[in-house]
Amino acid sequence: MRKLLYVVWMLALVAACTGENEAWAPVEGHIRTAWADEVSPSNSHPEYPRPQMIRKDWKSLNGLWDYAIVKADADEPATPDGKILVPFCAESSLSGVGRLVGAENALWYKTEFKLPAGWKERVLLHFDAVDWKAQVWLNGKELGVHTGGYTAFDYDITDHLVKGSQKLVLKVLDGTDNNEQPRGKQVTNPGGIWYTPVTGIWQSVWLESVPEAHIVDYNCTWDMGRMVFVADATGEDVEVRVQVLEGGEGWDAENGKPGMKVAEESAAPGQYMIMDIPNPEYWSPESPFLYALDIELLKNGKVVDRVLGYTAIRSCAEVADSEGHRRLGLNGRPYFQFGPLDQGWWPDGLYTAPTDAALAFDIQKTKDFGYNLIRKHIKVEPARWYYHCDRLGMLVWQDMPSIAANLGGQWGEWGYGTGYDYPLSESAKATYYKEWGEIIDQLKKHPCIVVWVPFNEAWGQFDTEAVVAFTRKADDYRLINSASGGNSYLCGDLLDSHNYPNPKMKFRSGGAQIDVLGEYGGIGLAVEGHTWQPENNWGYQGLCKDGAEVLEKYTRYAIDEFIPEIQSGVSAGIYTQTTDVEIEVNGLMTYDRKVIKMNEEKLREVNLKVRAAVK
Repeated sequence: MRKLLYVVWMLALVAACTGENEAWAPVEGHIRTAWADEVSPSNSHPEYPRPQMIRKDWKSLNGLWDYAIVKADADEPATPDGKILVPFCAESSLSGVGRLVGAENALWYKTEFKLPAGWKERVLLHFDAVDWKAQVWLNGKELGVHTGGYTAFDYDITDHLVKGSQKLVLKVLDGTDNNEQPRGKQVTNPGGIWYTPVTGIWQSVWLESVPEAHIVDYNCTWDMGRMVFVADATGEDVEVRVQVLEGGEGWDAENGKPGMKVAEESAAPGQYMIMDIPNPEYWSPESPFLYALDIELLKNGKVVDRVLGYTAIRSCAEVADSEGHRRLGLNGRPYFQFGPLDQGWWPDGLYTAPTDAALAFDIQKTKDFGYNLIRKHIKVEPARWYYHCDRLGMLVWQDMPSIAANLGGQWGEWGYGTGYDYPLSESAKATYYKEWGEIIDQLKKHPCIVVWVPFNEAWGQFDTEAVVAFTRKADDYRLINSASGGNSYLCGDLLDSHNYPNPKMKFRSGGAQIDVLGEYGGIGLAVEGHTWQPENNWGYQGLCKDGAEVLEKYTRYAIDEFIPEIQSGVSAGIYTQTTDVEIEVNGLMTYDRKVIKMNEEKLREVNLKVRAAVK
């Protein structure tokens, strides 16, 4: 016993000497997930953040940074308030800060780093997401200003590097619910279906070494065995060569060894390459087959840059069933899409999952529950989340984060053309278009995404026909759900109705569009010891007494009420929701993911019956 106590004492002494425990600890006050115990300054999202474009020379800058919160118009503070764990936002427990920033203040970050030995050409500094306005300096030189809380941005920092340590400074402003910036469910005063603000860095920060001439990005589209590929690159007199190789189901883009080459093509940057894939393997939730991509940039016949990625062959066009109903299709056949509304919030990290394993857990459990679809609700996830959907086999409807709520009387949910636009400023509309365009460009390589959703429930909804046309121009490969449960117009591909709690369409399109039920359910259960706060939690129809009651209601809604709707032409269903979020306890799981509220096996049986309603 004495020997054991000595070992414990020595470990504590080492931790104290390194300063790790002193510098950072999660903020107490709310529940946390099991993965929170794995988080530390030396283990803060260390994974390669961009699996569709892998280079070997990179360095994570996640970890402890200095931070300070001062008035928005104040100068850079001389001394920090303390340490913040990047990439967790200031308001979260895992950041070690747990403070609200507010629109009147600025959040400042500072850190120092050294470049790995052997980096001789260009160096890129990547921010995968910072909410909302970020001004960046390196070694006293301003790199630029970025606005938008959901998309990645980078700077070529080569010409600003100095010998030894590099000093990086960031100033962040965040108006949250000012009706000028996309913010999803974030509000200054959380309550009900509205949640804690997220300010600052909330996805990975990292460095990458690239050649002078290098591949910037690429895109793939697919049409039943034919792949269309195009790449963007820097440099003059260069050529892009892409090889398509067999990967496999659940392909590991980082560590997997590809199989035989099935296609190869070369072209100048910006030119489209069309490749026929012999005996193509089609991607689906039942068979998530991925192809590996080996992309090279050549100059005078010599390879000067190389990235590894992946893609898949699948189509998601509309089809008709045997009775003539307009249906969502997958690979040329009617395919009923059924899954939960997934908001992507965490009690310990808010917008940021504690670990990559946690990020994948929600997707895997959704699949285990018998679903084949996730509606990613007014939030954009890190690239690795979509990678996990690609490799695990999960369809995604991707929402645009809303820029405002709705107004009384604005929401026309009972028929076409019965609502009216939100009175956004022209600057807010311009911001919407900028960020929505960036989101689509960033995500459209992912085969899991099958539907774009520009608006939700008339929240900040404006100029719907023009927004649909903008979305179509940005990506004409996927279907568009113009306004999930919102003001409905005959534009886009889907008519989407919301109804709580019962799974009923409020009205149908009469064959003019694909009819889908974009939200229903919300069966509430507060599980003691697993809630954001001890009391005053809520569900859409009150709270059930236990999981058996939740299962009984869920089954009745699905089997007795929803299947007849499906058989009469409804092509998808979204159940609210994957997990509890703050005081909203409508989840299939508790907010900390420690309790599944229904019998998992019986839940899966019900969901598979629902999916089988479309043949």
